[in-house]
Formats: sequence, C-alpha cells, structure tokens
Amino acid sequence: MALLVWSHACTVGVKAMDDQHGILLDTLNELRLALGRDSGHEQINARLRRIVQLTRMHFQSEEQLLEQHCFPGLPEHRAAHQRLLSEISQTVDIAERSANVEMIRLTSFLGPWYLEHIQGLDRQYGAWLNARGVF
Repeated sequence: MALLVWSHACTVGVKAMDDQHGILLDTLNELRLALGRDSGHEQINARLRRIVQLTRMHFQSEEQLLEQHCFPGLPEHRAAHQRLLSEISQTVDIAERSANVEMIRLTSFLGPWYLEHIQGLDRQYGAWLNARGVF
C-alpha cells in the first residue's frame, strides 16, 4: 500500500492549516504502515481513533477560522467535513466491535479523500484568507 506524499499541491497558504494537514497525512501513513505490518487489532483501532480525533480537531479549527473571516464557502465545507466524520466514525465503531472491517478499503478511501479535499475545497479558502492577512 503506497504512502501518502505531501506535495506543493497540498499547501493552502495558511501555516496552521498546512501544519495540521501534514499531521493528518502522517497519521494516515502510520495506519497504512501498521496495516502492512499486520499489527494487532487494538493497535489498528488506536490509530483509527487517533485519526478521528485529529480530524475532528482540525475540522473545528478550520471551520472556526473560516467563520471568523466570513468565508462564503463555509456551508459546503462544513457539509463535506460532516459527511467524512460520519463515515469514519461509523467505520471505527464497527472496527472496535469486529475484526472483519475492510481496513484496506477504508484507507484506500481516506487517503484520496483527504488529498482531494485539501487540493480542492481547502485551497479555495487559502487565497481568501491570505487576502485578509491570514497566512
């Protein structure tokens, strides 16, 4: 399973958000590595819970920043965040009750989702915030 690679396309131009995005990608890579090493059920679940925790914190931070600066795309952004959190939270709940969760499918979905979200919706707010003095 290929690791996620941070590139210039992942940069939104707001340091705090770029740093958080990097941490999220690193955490997803840790899960991918653990799956590749056939780590135990509890180790995998701990990494999944960490991804959910970091994702929630990041989304709250990002939405608060966008709200403070009246970003017009906030409703669409918030809806995308809620859809992802709902999906990964359900998967983590299932994973904690059963060893039969398709982790490869989950990580195959999550990696591209984060990258597409960062390179798409998140890049839209970068220029907006930069124009308002937020870097």
